[in-house]
Amino acid sequence: TAVSLEETGKVEIVALDKTGTITSGEPKVTDVLAADGTSEEELLKLAYSLESRSEHPLAKAIVAYGAEKQAEQIPVSEFKALPGNGLEGKKVGDADVKGGSLKFAQSQTEISEKIKSQAEKLAEEGKTPLMFLKNGILAGMIAVADVIREDSPQAVKELQNMGIEVVMLTGDNERTAKAIGRQAGVDRVIAGVFRMVRKK
Repeated sequence: TAVSLEETGKVEIVALDKTGTITSGEPKVTDVLAADGTSEEELLKLAYSLESRSEHPLAKAIVAYGAEKQAEQIPVSEFKALPGNGLEGKKVGDADVKGGSLKFAQSQTEISEKIKSQAEKLAEEGKTPLMFLKNGILAGMIAVADVIREDSPQAVKELQNMGIEVVMLTGDNERTAKAIGRQAGVDRVIAGVFRMVRKK
């Protein structure tokens, strides 16, 4: 409407969701790092089974990777999304499995400095490291990356040329968010924004 167009001309700040707007929205698994005492096969099996119940774009990347690798999928019962970027399946086979961000994992168990360092390195590369726990013990980490759209930097620049501040919102951790933000050229990054995830 004419009123909408008039109001648009007064815009000073544009807030963009990272996933699917600045990025392609089609994240892919880039790294699978099993913890000591756990095989990559076991880690992928647990992650694949748990994430198959989630609708989050990062979950879809792990599910696609699990299917590609023909990983075993275990039935999951009592699935729920947990506050603070986490998921839980009370019965994944005979195990209690949880998955989520490094911050979430640290709230559930002790994470070694080695693992934290690896997670930070992945985040600085613009990847999102996801931790998976089996019966309260870290089973490993799977990193997922969602590359920015080719035209995002140009679109951001055009908005800035119009005098509009461009803010990127994301549920990612701050390191990953800032890495993507630098690539896109946004003015400000707000990380750790939670979103509601519907259960299947």
